[in-house]
Amino acid sequence: MRESLFESLVGVLVVAVAGIFLFFSLQQRSEAAPADSYQLIAKFNRVDGISTGSDVRMAGVKIGAVSAITLDPKTYKAVVNFTVKKGVQVPDDSTAQVLSDGLLGGAYLGIMVGGSFDYIPEGGTVEFTRGSVDLLTVLSEVAGSAAGNKNNNGGDDAGGSSGGAAEEGSPQ
Repeated sequence: MRESLFESLVGVLVVAVAGIFLFFSLQQRSEAAPADSYQLIAKFNRVDGISTGSDVRMAGVKIGAVSAITLDPKTYKAVVNFTVKKGVQVPDDSTAQVLSDGLLGGAYLGIMVGGSFDYIPEGGTVEFTRGSVDLLTVLSEVAGSAAGNKNNNGGDDAGGSSGGAAEEGSPQ
């Protein structure tokens, strides 16, 4: 009887903790498009890892959030709508780039500031973009390149070993 009471209390505690996490998660999502922000648009070839609610950062500081991602049926590019705090102006020669916090970290939209004195207006488009990089593809290309170099060097090693045998025979 005492064990079932203990198990019930642990179960209630687990549900309460899950509820707290859910509450904070929903609260973060509601901050994705605050009233004191404006919308910008960027078009990418790839946006792997970015989703609605992902951070928008400038110089590592969060300045907004991704509000929507759609596919342009004419160009087949990903159209990313995002918000930026009203006090932050984005120069019109800035670059929007899909970045990640690390190998296991989440992706975010980074704004690399340009040097222009003209700014993108509300509802405007960031002209310069860089999409995400698929790490698996990059690693397979590096592995394939290394295997190709090994095969090329393998032929040289075989020639070198026969040359080594000839050198051993020449002093005799």
